[in-house]
Amino acid sequence: MSLSTLEPVWISAFEAVFRRCKLAEGDLACLLTESRSRPLNIALAEAAMARIGAKFIRMSLPTPAQTAQVPMRSTGASRAIGGHPAALAALAACPFIVDLTVEGLLHAPELKQILAAGSRVLMVSNEHPDALERLVPQDADEVIAKAAVKRARAAKRMHVTSAAGTDLHVVMEGAPSVGVWGWTDRPGTIAHWPGGILVAFPRAGSVQGRLVLDAGDVNLTFKRYIERPITLTIEADHITRIEGKGADAEMMRRYLAAWNDRAAYAVSHVGWGLNRAARYEALTFYDREDTNGTELRAVAGNFLFSTGANEFADRFTEGHFDIPVFNTTISLDGEEVVREGVLL
Repeated sequence: MSLSTLEPVWISAFEAVFRRCKLAEGDLACLLTESRSRPLNIALAEAAMARIGAKFIRMSLPTPAQTAQVPMRSTGASRAIGGHPAALAALAACPFIVDLTVEGLLHAPELKQILAAGSRVLMVSNEHPDALERLVPQDADEVIAKAAVKRARAAKRMHVTSAAGTDLHVVMEGAPSVGVWGWTDRPGTIAHWPGGILVAFPRAGSVQGRLVLDAGDVNLTFKRYIERPITLTIEADHITRIEGKGADAEMMRRYLAAWNDRAAYAVSHVGWGLNRAARYEALTFYDREDTNGTELRAVAGNFLFSTGANEFADRFTEGHFDIPVFNTTISLDGEEVVREGVLL
């Protein structure tokens, strides 16, 4: 991808989101990058910072060597900082951090320390700027996300069903729930762009039942639409059976088994998409190197199911699936928030 294609509309998209994060002329900021970060997005972020007149630095860290025996994608936890004290000191000195690492800081071990210093962090998902331009957040996105958070935090039970056979029960009591609308303007907070997602992290022993991944649902770790149904049996938070024929089910079985880690089979988080501008078919239009699939996670009305690390249940692993499941009905304490894939 040529760095000469710094489209003005893309620079304007970055500028608009930075200004939503209350970045102004003369403010201190840091662009956090790694050696494998998307060069075009780095250049666009710098151009937007220059337009605003912010006093910014770029911190570039080496991308760590891969440690797993299987390909790792969509872990949601950048390892680039690696606890480096100088890097952490520099980040603590910057009130606004633009996270352009490949996987992002959302579940990185250093995030708590960075936020405790009062920094606000905007995680720019590793997407082609075409997708970022289409999904510049709007005022309404914040309203919708905050309403979803209020509902989720008040709920005791979540029940997910579908015509395909899903019958999943989640205890919401004690499950930290957060909404992301695409920008952050308060110290000590993090958001990601694109936004439009509600996620809850169930406590240990809180998820039971059956989840059917039907044809047309999406496995974002593999970056492909599922072609044949897969039935997951979940007991005490963990996938205990993966039933289905064809490549999708077989790849899921093999990938999870390769980690040799029971935590890889566990539920990380559950939630639903809130962004009516996000497109279900978007994955078709980008090469795999050009998307991280955040848009699919945000599609309004999808049930977002994730496996792997859940720090709130004291489970840690690098094995990870993010799977938007469509055409489900999601109820909180018997009241529907999504009906047959339509956000209510």
